[in-house]
Amino acid sequence: MTTDVQTQLAPTTTAGRPRRVLLKLSGEVFGGGRIGVDPEVVRGIAAQIAAAIREGTQVAIVVGGGNFFRGAELQQKGMERSRADYIGMLGTVMNCLALQDFLEKEGIDTRVQTAIAMGQVAEPYIPRRAIRHLEKGRAVIFGAGAGMPYFSTDTVSAQRALECQCDMVLMSKSGVDGVYDSDPRTNPDARKLETVTYGDALRRGLKVVDAAAFSLCMENGLPMMVFGMEGAGNITRAIQGERIGTLVTA
Repeated sequence: MTTDVQTQLAPTTTAGRPRRVLLKLSGEVFGGGRIGVDPEVVRGIAAQIAAAIREGTQVAIVVGGGNFFRGAELQQKGMERSRADYIGMLGTVMNCLALQDFLEKEGIDTRVQTAIAMGQVAEPYIPRRAIRHLEKGRAVIFGAGAGMPYFSTDTVSAQRALECQCDMVLMSKSGVDGVYDSDPRTNPDARKLETVTYGDALRRGLKVVDAAAFSLCMENGLPMMVFGMEGAGNITRAIQGERIGTLVTA
């Protein structure tokens, strides 16, 4: 994969196939700031994704489950961590099904694949099948995390992107529009970084994305765009390759 920034963001790859991206969506946004799913919020997200797919970009999606459950938070309240993480994984599947419904209302054929078998509502995660769906212009949504405890959906996003031969990981965030040199929620003088390397982000402890996800992308030369979900059309713009947020490279 080329390291040239403009080539990384181009609509097509050097191999000539359509741009293929992995979009990570924050689960908290699906609830509109509350527990559960806000249909209007999901409808808006689906419309933005659909607009990019109609333009020819291949889009795979990983959805978090923070609007329902977070395994680490349940553990802090006394639940055994492994069981808490499995509960969180099931929360992600509920979000996947909601997004699938609204994408199909937009006219986009959509498949949900899960790392935990649940044949009545989703396909099993099979990378080659996912790639074939993408090649046919379908959206593919990955649910249930990695199917194992102790893995965040950030890390799963990097893994799925690599296995499905995506050109870039798009990490959408709620409440922050990129990578900063310190936490902008506690430091009003925090400076947003336009570009940063994975190594530099890890050395400086920039925690907007899990260190494991940064490491996985760094080792495999996979670029990442970290951007804020807030703002009209931000998801569409990111999928289509527009420079918003922070570009993280090896």
